[in-house]
Amino acid sequence: MAMADPPIELPPAMLVELRTSYANPARAYHHFGHVEEVLEHFATLELAEAWRQPSEVYLAILFHDAIYIAGARDNEARSATLAREAIARHLADRPVDVDAVERLILLTAQHGRLEPETLDDDTRHFLDCDMAILGSAPAIYDHYEQAIALEYAGVPAPAYRMGRAAFLTGLLARPRIFLSDRFHASHDGPARTNLRRALDQLTRR
Repeated sequence: MAMADPPIELPPAMLVELRTSYANPARAYHHFGHVEEVLEHFATLELAEAWRQPSEVYLAILFHDAIYIAGARDNEARSATLAREAIARHLADRPVDVDAVERLILLTAQHGRLEPETLDDDTRHFLDCDMAILGSAPAIYDHYEQAIALEYAGVPAPAYRMGRAAFLTGLLARPRIFLSDRFHASHDGPARTNLRRALDQLTRR
């Protein structure tokens, strides 16, 4: 795991099931490596400012892409259901707010469409940790774009470019890409540079 001291310890069988779900089907970006990257941001934030519900955010990170089929509209709902079932099966004796875990996972379906003032700090930071790749170094971001394109290899190229360009344009049109003040300050500028470059490459093909 990316965290040496997670807020809640998972039984080995639960972790095996979780890792297996991220390997099926094979994924270029939304694999367990993505989860570990998000957990690194989670741990950094935990040192800087306390999470109100660290166990729930941690579990939401672990399960948020557990079910992922490129282009499917129910990935988040199915991932939330899987999380609820796994928590009931493996963590029934722990004081976990399962509704909070489910709510966070479901909100990942609305990336780029949420307003920061409607969300609490845990939610803003959770969603920003998931989207932090947008503000990464150019080479890392470019690798991310290539991986997303691979995941959508079954979609005709013109349709993929159109859909991806619409998503990037929508993000750039927002007054702030990241919801929390912390990520807005550190990641918004680099993210806009990355998105403009990616959009230019998409529209020139």
